[in-house]
Amino acid sequence: MTPTATALQFDRQDLTNETLLHLYQHLLRPRLIEEKMLILLRQGKVSKWFSGIGQEAISVGSTLALEADEYILPLHRNLGVFTGREVPLGRLFAQWQGKRTGYTKGRDRSFHFGTNEHHIVGMISHLGPQLAVAGGIALADVLDKKPKVTLTYSGDGGASEGDFHEALNVAAVWQLPVIFMIENNGYGLSTPSNEQFRFKSFVDKGPAYGMDAVQVDGNNVLEVYNTVKKLAEDLRENPRPVLVEALTFRMRGHEEASGTKYVPQSLMEEWAAKDPVENYEKWLLAEGVLTETARHSIRETIKAAIEAGLQEADAEPMPTADIQEEIADMYQPFQAPVTDAPQDGAVPEKRFIDAISEGLKQSMERYPDLVLMGQDIADYGGVFKITEGFVAAFGKARVRNTPLCESAIVGVGLGLSIKKKKSMVEMQFADFVTCGFNQIVNNLAKSHYRWGQNADVVIRMPTGAGSAAGPFHSQSNEAWFTHVPGLKVVYPSNPHDAKGLLCAAIEDPNPVLYFEHKMLYRSLSGPVPAAYYTTPIGQAALVAEGDELSIITYGMGVRWALDVCQDLGVSADILDLRTLLPWDQEAVRRTVAKNGRVLILHEDTLTGGIGGEIAAWIGENCFEHLDAPVRRVASLDTAIPFAPPLEAAFLPQQRLREQVQALRQY
Repeated sequence: MTPTATALQFDRQDLTNETLLHLYQHLLRPRLIEEKMLILLRQGKVSKWFSGIGQEAISVGSTLALEADEYILPLHRNLGVFTGREVPLGRLFAQWQGKRTGYTKGRDRSFHFGTNEHHIVGMISHLGPQLAVAGGIALADVLDKKPKVTLTYSGDGGASEGDFHEALNVAAVWQLPVIFMIENNGYGLSTPSNEQFRFKSFVDKGPAYGMDAVQVDGNNVLEVYNTVKKLAEDLRENPRPVLVEALTFRMRGHEEASGTKYVPQSLMEEWAAKDPVENYEKWLLAEGVLTETARHSIRETIKAAIEAGLQEADAEPMPTADIQEEIADMYQPFQAPVTDAPQDGAVPEKRFIDAISEGLKQSMERYPDLVLMGQDIADYGGVFKITEGFVAAFGKARVRNTPLCESAIVGVGLGLSIKKKKSMVEMQFADFVTCGFNQIVNNLAKSHYRWGQNADVVIRMPTGAGSAAGPFHSQSNEAWFTHVPGLKVVYPSNPHDAKGLLCAAIEDPNPVLYFEHKMLYRSLSGPVPAAYYTTPIGQAALVAEGDELSIITYGMGVRWALDVCQDLGVSADILDLRTLLPWDQEAVRRTVAKNGRVLILHEDTLTGGIGGEIAAWIGENCFEHLDAPVRRVASLDTAIPFAPPLEAAFLPQQRLREQVQALRQY
């Protein structure tokens, strides 16, 4: 239901005149900026605008109620957050114009940016994911025992997303000091609340999550300010989340092009009378806190600052694309330190699973700010027992069981990154990553490119078929992520690399997806140095050498290739890619040039697998070296069946034997 408008009643409580005027100036600033931007929009000088007119009291009141170093995660209509944090207007306007001096170098628009200098983390268009990021920031403060709160916003429409539920649930379970501010303006674009949800009020949701919930008049800047200030003071002493529902109304379209024809005129008139800026200004004048002379002076000062900011932004040219810089900025620059495996003395044999566990444990010792998160990973040790004993060694604060909410936990990882902490998220099975897909491909992968904030998150992915586990516990889904710039993807084939690549992934400040084949866990052993070491990301390894043909593969494919070549007596280069993004083009070039006959093998399905990308690259760059067409061998283009005979037919081993023989004889 649409919130009912009532007359504004301002209660100054113990606020000084200075504070009241400070709030007024900050309430007026976004309104005057917006009025100017709407003119520029009509002139074609701004490409798009999401108006917050009528809702300014929420962002202004809540922002000014917090300490300057407490993080805020705003949405489209929270201009008052940016102006309240004194973001320079020239740079803010340059951001909206797509200029290089904006916060995203012209790569993203409007409020889709963050600035750690001002402790703001901007939105992505999917709305919901930032709620979990706020939880990660708050978790970092809890771990560091810092009495801080984090504030994040959601609209009433965005609160229908699953990310809303996941973020609130995790914050409640972990008692994270997050203020979830719900701006209930009655509409999600044109969809009214009665078509969006069936409950009466958002405060009804709080008790269901085990958190306090309060409702405020979102048009009353003093009520918002005083409420949030008191809540923040309480949460700093007694960390926990709280839901605040701010009743308000949007006086313009969702964005300017959509208009407001779907809103009854009577409703527009009712809320126009409750304008947060006009009502507060009139009250200040009536109370004698503001004089007419001061009112005029404040307005003119703000308008002059706006014009100066616009002149500064207008003077900047539009960005010129530098292709190398664009590509490089997808990742935080990182020169991996050389941490070689020790060569002295006997090297112990370890199972694949134990190598992963050891690498994870040594990384926990090496990085005290590393946090592990996943379903059942604490006392139980994970379904594969990789983290067994970790709670005793590192405590539950750093080895954290999570609710079943993959999206929120990945978002928490990004929040921890913002506070300079590392995190590892374990997907119980790689198949379940679909539930966190948006956070990975739109938040983690794009964050550094958009506003320079790296995502220091490793996602471990138990993957692969062979155990008759059926369509939802057996998928090889690595190719979903090799298409996403900003991610790194590694996939070890042996215990030595399993430890070394995991340690390297955790060292790397960029998001890394680490695939580990479940069927290798306890079936494969090999030499693994006891000391900490890293295996370089981006470098392939030649695991066998021969002069008849080359097999390019990774993961379980390496084991299959070794077995087939031994059975058939084939002399082949077997190149283990080890890293799928970025993959080692020079190593591929060398083996193609050497043998001229190439087969690309992977367990993933054939169509859309990374083998197609590598084959295309070979055709474009190594054609003169080829003595035969490049062959691809992969699993069938079907879902993974359950029954063992069907699964065996799905997997590529038999087709691999046939294609190796055919290529050898070509």
